[in-house]
Amino acid sequence: MRILAFETSAKAAGCALLEDGILLGESYLNTGMTHSQTLMVMAENLLHSCGFTPSDVDAVAAAAGPGSFTGVRIGVAAAKGFAWGREIPCCGVSTLEAMALGFGAWEGFVVPVMDARRSQVYTALFEAKKGELTRVEEDQAIALEDWEKVLSRLDGPIFLVGDGSRLCYNTLKERLPNLVLPPEHRMHQRGVGVALAAARKIAAGEDWDGASLKPNYLRLSQAERERLAREQK
Repeated sequence: MRILAFETSAKAAGCALLEDGILLGESYLNTGMTHSQTLMVMAENLLHSCGFTPSDVDAVAAAAGPGSFTGVRIGVAAAKGFAWGREIPCCGVSTLEAMALGFGAWEGFVVPVMDARRSQVYTALFEAKKGELTRVEEDQAIALEDWEKVLSRLDGPIFLVGDGSRLCYNTLKERLPNLVLPPEHRMHQRGVGVALAAARKIAAGEDWDGASLKPNYLRLSQAERERLAREQK
């Protein structure tokens, strides 16, 4: 199966093309341009460079959150629109799981981290054994001091990944010496992680119904919080 994957959950944008577990091509931009300007152009150029057209894509996937509310919406909408026009399967994957898979640790713990503002991070916990990734903690929005209590129980290297890596490392490195800060080229979210997470869904026989694909923000947007506050007055 040939999967086209979109990643727009943070500042960087990416897309990837995976065929039967083999990465055929990937595009990545971290220029600060809006995803609505770059994403579909990147996808079109990627398919062309790989010698394919949109009709050659068998399924499409997107990082469905958590992450930037606007960014996640753009990626999900792009995936659904691409899939709907061609009547092909479509699915959303956890941004955090995709980050962990894209990082590719062989042994140790993998902690994807995104700055969620309001003194919190979006994060999860995975364990890598001989390259096989297993989820240990679910996706969540949590204060770093509370997350530290979870990480302090781990025995082994803890690899950070994501745009919140530096925040987590700089805050906790004195108390958690087994934290590992990734190099810049491996720090950010990438389309290949989304494609790999989608391939896992296929292997597990999970649903690929694009109609039911919705963003998973983990918490309410600022507008929704303000609306609830007004209603409770």
